[in-house]
Amino acid sequence: MMASSYNAKEEDGHHSGASSGTGVSKNKKPDNTAFKQQRLPAWQPILTAGSVLPAFFVIGLIFIPIGIGLYVTSNNIKEFEIDYTGVSSDSPCYNCAKNFTWNTTEPCVCTVNFTLAQPFESNVFMYYGLSNFYQNHRRYVKSRDDRQLNGDLSALTDPSKECEPYRKSGDVSIAPCGAIANSLFNDTLVLYYVDSNNSKTEVPLVKKGIAWWTDKHVKFRNPAGNSNLTLAFQDTAKPVNWAKPVYELDPSDPDNNGFINEDFIVWMRTAALPTFRKLYRIIQKKSGATPTLPNGNYMLNITYNYPVLSFDGRKRMILSTISWMGGKNPFLGIAYITVGSICFFLGVVLLIIHHKYDNRNTSADIPS
Repeated sequence: MMASSYNAKEEDGHHSGASSGTGVSKNKKPDNTAFKQQRLPAWQPILTAGSVLPAFFVIGLIFIPIGIGLYVTSNNIKEFEIDYTGVSSDSPCYNCAKNFTWNTTEPCVCTVNFTLAQPFESNVFMYYGLSNFYQNHRRYVKSRDDRQLNGDLSALTDPSKECEPYRKSGDVSIAPCGAIANSLFNDTLVLYYVDSNNSKTEVPLVKKGIAWWTDKHVKFRNPAGNSNLTLAFQDTAKPVNWAKPVYELDPSDPDNNGFINEDFIVWMRTAALPTFRKLYRIIQKKSGATPTLPNGNYMLNITYNYPVLSFDGRKRMILSTISWMGGKNPFLGIAYITVGSICFFLGVVLLIIHHKYDNRNTSADIPS
């Protein structure tokens, strides 16, 4: 009894001391609410064999057919690829790659002959592909001025410092500034069909409609206030590695010139991986039953303007059709088939285990 009285007095003294020091007693207990006292209602599923096993089998039976459909669709997409880097001495573009010089007045032209074993139906998309080119480098991705690309006049004459060292040429601002614009892909690809009489017919390549609609009409704008692009960009300099200024990218079409040039817009959307492809041209479907690209011999004329050997890169030209799921991509179908197969396999294994051990003795009595 004395011990209880002593403890009570000691506790009272402790509280009175705390109160006398601050004037108000501190209560560190959380508020008596459902949230702070963790009394919120929650769903706590009880996993049983009757609920888990059907889920595994259903996922497997759904994913496997979807994966097979995606894989078959991807394989039905026709694709043809040519590497024209010019690494080996027997390559038609070897001399162009070996003797490349910047801003030459006489660009090197090489010709690659190839044969299509199967005709390409519907619209055919021509891509250029680059390897070992790290467009995802942090400093490279930031080296641009979006205000300038959107036609802001102040950014045109005073670009962002993120564009360094491609911000100014002497005292004149560069337009477009930055490392992305400076490294614009500028090879020219022209495709010819060669018939049985060895006569060449140029395949028409459509250069408009290759960029995203939002990029073309929202993100990229030419400077306002002057319809003459030569005057609009008169106080700017071209990027260091460009052979001509931005207002001469497509002089024949004012709707595809300057910052709204679609080849330029496509390049400015940086790739996430070091090996990538970008849309170059569209070969539109011909009327009637004639295939867009019949099987036979073709000739690709390349104006070799873009060096890649200095960073061990590779250049490719790709011809491809598309389907409702886009371009050729077998990975998606393989992923669905793999996940569905794993789920189905686990369902079978768990079903066997459940059947084998379900009749075990669940009594709490200790056997004698």
